[in-house]
Parts: sequence; structure tokens; C-alpha cells
Amino acid sequence: MTSPSLWQPFTLGRIELPHRLALAPMTRNRSNADGTPGEHVAQYYAQRASLGLVITEGTQPSADGQGYFNTPGIYTEEHIAGWRKVADEVHAEGGHLFIQLMHAGRSAHPDNTPHHRQPVAPSAISAEQEIFTLEGKKQTPVPRELSREDIQEVIGEFRHAAASAIAAGADGVEIHAANGYLLHQFLAPNANERTDEYGGSVENRSRFVVEVTQAVAEEIGADRTGIRISPAFPLGGLFEGEPADVHAQYQHLVGELAKLNLVYLHVHHLGDDALLRSLRQSWPTAVLVVRYGRERETIGADIEAGLADIEPLGRIALANPDVVERLRTDAPVNDLDPATLYVGGAKGYIDYPTLAHA
Repeated sequence: MTSPSLWQPFTLGRIELPHRLALAPMTRNRSNADGTPGEHVAQYYAQRASLGLVITEGTQPSADGQGYFNTPGIYTEEHIAGWRKVADEVHAEGGHLFIQLMHAGRSAHPDNTPHHRQPVAPSAISAEQEIFTLEGKKQTPVPRELSREDIQEVIGEFRHAAASAIAAGADGVEIHAANGYLLHQFLAPNANERTDEYGGSVENRSRFVVEVTQAVAEEIGADRTGIRISPAFPLGGLFEGEPADVHAQYQHLVGELAKLNLVYLHVHHLGDDALLRSLRQSWPTAVLVVRYGRERETIGADIEAGLADIEPLGRIALANPDVVERLRTDAPVNDLDPATLYVGGAKGYIDYPTLAHA
């Protein structure tokens, strides 16, 4: 049986949530080639609206921010119109929509972008990862190092994307500073070898993340701005150092972000509970925790332990649009079909059965 704490209501900024669950952001590759959400995207998110807080897949703030094929954007009028359909359907089903703003940085390939330009990053260091393209797997290239002027342009792109998300009817945005993407790359010494004010020290490596977040919060309000981090996650070829280095980096970063009074901190947690507890203690508002590899039996444990206010669900929610009902009633769940995660189309996207249709 699930923890009773899961079913307590919660006020998150401007929205009222019926419980402590949420939909975690997950890449699904179902958008059109121009980044406009595809025909099934609104249905997919609306099916999962009972989770209350629906956090979307990573959504690029610019053409340079795209990493994978058929991922959504939120920087053109067409994107805004497409996301408005998603927001309207999620709201009609009683949910609340936060669009995750994700710039892939060096975790990208020119074949996957509309302009086919070289990716950008804090330093000209390849992620040395294989990435899916429409022609199959390819190696990530060496990116172009962002100049100071480029950095200011990217900050402006995040500001514009946040405003566009609100124009589309979203309830807020989540800034993606995790999982090996651009903001996370600035935090990692093996991806950021800059010698200016954006590299070197813990304070300097944090600067870009803080400036992006400040710009977004100024644009749409701190109470509509969340941020996601993933301390020590070795994704995208990143290495953030020994545990002591990771603690120093994130205690400083979160301390600076805490001054902005954002609506939430979302931690993709690898397992360092001492660090998680210290971040929780320094954070003034809600903390969301996705624990890597969390089993169904432990959903709610971080809330019970005082480490989280909300526990977003990933793959179990992907395969079970009515996961809230299934958890409430201790019902069995659908198994995930990994083969359909990123292939496009309706299969493995909007056709997972609910209890009523099982």
C-alpha cells in the first residue's frame, strides 16, 4: 500500500494540487519536424492530467537548443499554438502544465536540428556519446564554445521561451539544469574549461545557471519558475568530481537559487541522501524528488522521510495513464514497452490501457 502522505493536497505557487504525485519530464520524440507538438501530444498529456502537476518533456528554447529529432520547441508562434492545445486539454482534465525548458548544448547532432549547425557548449569539448538521428546512431561532434555575447543571447532565448510558454497557457516552466544538458555542462569541470567568469571556481561555474534562472523568474514570476538538477549524474559524458566536489558545487548553486524564491527545486536523485537532506534544508519552497530506479513499493518514502514534498513519476506513469487510480486502489500496472519510447506514432504513446479498458 502507498504512503498516506501521498494523498495530502499541496499548494504549489499559484496552483492547488490534489496530492503529492506529478508527471516527471520524459523525452518522447512525437513532435513535428519544425518542433510543433504533434497530433497526439495533447492527448498524451491530458490522459495523465490526474497526476495534478504535469511536467512536459524537454522543450528547446531555440533551434540551437535542440538535441534530438522530433522534440518540441517553444520559441515560434506555431509552437505556442501547438502547446496551447496541450494546455487547454490538460486544464480541461483538471491538471496543471509546466513546460520544461531544455537546451541540449553539446548533447546534440546537426542532423537533428532545423539549421544543421554545430552544437554549442561552455567549451569546445565533445560529449563523445552516440546519439540517435533519423539515419541511425552517430557520434556527437565537437561543439562551438559559447562567447560571452553568445551566453547573453542564450539567456535571452530562455527568457523568450518562458514568456512563450505562458502565452501558450502553461501554468509555469521548469528550467532543465540536469541530465547532461547545457546548464549541467556549465557545472561540470570536464565539460567547462573556461577561464572567464563562467568557468573555474564553483561560483563561476554556477553563474550561467543562476543568470538563466533570474531572467526566467523576472519574465514570468518566481512562483511560476521551477528548476531541475541532477547532482553527480554521469549523463552526457559529464563528471562533476568526487563527492566533496559535488557537495560544494550544489550547496553553493542551490544557495544562490534559493535567494530567488522559485516555486520548486526538482532533484533527479542518484542516491546521496546526505546531499539531498542538506539541499532540502536550505531550500525555502517545495522540493520534488525523482529517485533513480525507484520501485513502486517505495513511492512516498521520501515524503515520509521529510526529503520531498512531491514525488514525480516517470516510466510507471508513461505506461499507466491512470497511475493515480492504480496506486490508490493497489491495482496492478501495465508493463512499459521500451521499443516504443522514441519511435513516434500512437503505439506506446496514447494506447496504454486504463483499468476501465484493461
